[in-house]
Amino acid sequence: MAAVEPSSRTVVRVVVIVVLSAFALYLVYRLRTIIAWLVVAAFIAACASGPVNVLARRMKRGLAIALVYLVIILVPLIMLILLVVPLIEQTVRLVNNLPEYVADLKQTVQDNPQLREFNDKYDVTGKLEDVASNAASSLDDAALTLADVGASLISSVFAIVTILVLSMFMVARGREWFEAFLERQPEHEARAMRRAGDRAAEAVSGYVAGALFQATVAGITAFLMLSILGIPSALTLALIIAVLDLIPLVGATLGAVIVGVVILFSGSTADVIIWTIFAIVYQQFENYVVQPRIQSRAVSIDPFIVVIAALVGGSLLGIAGALLAIPGAATIQIVVREYLDYRRLAGAGNA
Repeated sequence: MAAVEPSSRTVVRVVVIVVLSAFALYLVYRLRTIIAWLVVAAFIAACASGPVNVLARRMKRGLAIALVYLVIILVPLIMLILLVVPLIEQTVRLVNNLPEYVADLKQTVQDNPQLREFNDKYDVTGKLEDVASNAASSLDDAALTLADVGASLISSVFAIVTILVLSMFMVARGREWFEAFLERQPEHEARAMRRAGDRAAEAVSGYVAGALFQATVAGITAFLMLSILGIPSALTLALIIAVLDLIPLVGATLGAVIVGVVILFSGSTADVIIWTIFAIVYQQFENYVVQPRIQSRAVSIDPFIVVIAALVGGSLLGIAGALLAIPGAATIQIVVREYLDYRRLAGAGNA
């Protein structure tokens, strides 16, 4: 039997589809930054919608939106100040005291025959003196580097402001846009979409609330332990733990390591050992008890899926992907569940 050749219309249709698909992919690639802004803005809007709706019951919605976004702006700014100022002060103090530290170490080496012999062989104190003498110029270079970083941050202000403005529009008008879209859909489809949208918004808000609660518990617990050990700047270190704890899987470990390094220079060996034991025990408790239970209840997905989603999101998009992966997984689960329910009810109605 002779093969049927495709008609000219079919060939043209296939070519047009391929060209349009390639153009769509190219357009998405060129607009990837704006698309990312929209995704982040939608995430912020979903997080802010809950507090806005609560405040809107007692005041005008515009004022409620202004208050919520004022908190969203001020809280990270205050946390940044609390973290950066002590970090700069401690760095400058360390650089200024380096010559004194090296002198004390040199005296200790001279008083110990074994250490003196080792130093005569490898000239350790001489190399440390060179490091201390070059620390001031290195600090100047670091200041220039920080200035460049500051310039980059200033250039990112436009992106941050744009994301916040988009998010505010979504909170203020998003419901109206969604309802206007649903009015054009069949009634049974509109009910399913409305239910899926409401549940997805609740899932995102629940995830954020759970993550903030978990980070708060980690920060308070770390602050109590650091205060017991008598470590300086316990509040700042606890804040570092709380902020990094927002990062799934690796954040708590990273925070514990950073604080451990600080304790190594400002505390005793016993303090480092106690902190290490505390960090290991608490992280196991958080990873296998606190985090899965809080997030599984907050987003209504299995704890195993929570871990897998965080791993996949972190592998694809880094820290931002890990932060968005869990509410994203919850949203996908809700959409799939509502779609399956819709198909089942539609099939039952046709039968």
